[in-house]
Amino acid sequence: MESSRVRRARRARASRRRALLYTALATVAVVGATAGGTVYVQAQAHTGTGTVSSSTAPSASPSATADREASVEPVAEPAVDRDALLADAMASVSVTGDAKVSVAVLDLDSGESTAYGDGAFDTASIVKVDILATLLLQAQDADRHLTASEKAYATAMIENSDNASASALWRIIGKAAGLAAANERFGLTDTEGGDDMLWGLTQTTATDQLTLLQQVFGDDSKLSAASRTYLRGLMGQIATDQHWGVSAAATGSAWALKNGWLARSATGLWDINSIGRVTVGGHDYLVAALSGGNATKARGISLVEAAAKAAVSVFTGDTGTTPAAGGPATASASTSTSAVRSASAAG
Repeated sequence: MESSRVRRARRARASRRRALLYTALATVAVVGATAGGTVYVQAQAHTGTGTVSSSTAPSASPSATADREASVEPVAEPAVDRDALLADAMASVSVTGDAKVSVAVLDLDSGESTAYGDGAFDTASIVKVDILATLLLQAQDADRHLTASEKAYATAMIENSDNASASALWRIIGKAAGLAAANERFGLTDTEGGDDMLWGLTQTTATDQLTLLQQVFGDDSKLSAASRTYLRGLMGQIATDQHWGVSAAATGSAWALKNGWLARSATGLWDINSIGRVTVGGHDYLVAALSGGNATKARGISLVEAAAKAAVSVFTGDTGTTPAAGGPATASASTSTSAVRSASAAG
C-alpha cells in the first residue's frame, strides 16, 4: 500500500504539470477588422480548462484584450479601374461612318465617375436644361419666383422641347453671356454658348454635362432644393415621343432626361444627345451621352442608347438592360428632318 506521503507527492507533481500545460496553452483567433481594412489577431493565454476557439467574435472586453492585439499590414481592396472597364464596354458599341461619341457616368451613391471619348459636341436641345438652370439661379439671386410666363416657357421647353420657348428664355437669361456666368458658378469649364440666338450650337463635353446634372440631381448644388425639385420634375415628364436616350439604361420608367437632336444644314449629319438620371436596381446614376456625325437620327439614337447602357454597366455589370418603353422607333418617327434642318433649330 502506498503511504499517504507518496500519494501526496504524486498529486503535487500532477498538479504542477497541469498548471504548466494551462499556462502554455493560448488561443489565436481573428477577431475582426478595423474600419480602414486592417485585419488583426488576438492571442489570449488560458489558465483554465477552456478549449481553443476559432470564433470571429471577441471573447473578452476591448479593455481586457487591447494589450494582446497585434496588428498586421492592412489588406487593401483592389482598385477598380472604371475608365478601363468603360473602354472595354464601349469597344462593343458600333460607331459607323463619320459618327463620334462620348459618354460619362456618375454613381450618385458612391460618387465614382468615369468618362469615354473627348472633344466638344453641339448641344442641340440638351442646352435647355442649362438654360433653365441659369434662369433659376438668376431668380434665386434676385430673390424672386419665376413669372407665370417663364414657367410656361420652361414647361414647354423641357417637356416638349419647344424651340420658341427656349429662344424666349435664352433672351431672358442674357444669351451666351448669362449662360457662361451661371456655368462658372456651376463648375462647367468646357461649355461655350452659341452665337447670338444659336443656342443649339452651344459647345459642350460629356464631363461638363455630368457636372451640370450634379447641380440638378445632387445635393451639393448652387441651385436651391426648390429649384432642383422643379427642374427634376420637368425632366421626369418628357413627352412620350421623346422617351429614348439614356432611359434605355434605366429599370422601367425610373428616369428623368432631356434629349437633343439636330441635323446640320452643311452636312445633313445628325447631332444626337441625351442627358439625365437613371435608376437601376435601386441605385441612381447620372449619364451624359453625346454624339455627332450620325447618318440618320435613328442611328444616332441607337448609338447614344448603346453608350448609355455601356456606361451604366461599368457599375452594374449588366450589359443587357432592356430599353424603356417608348424607345427609339417611336421617337425617330416623331420629328421630320425639315423641322431641324436649320442650324439654329434644335430638337
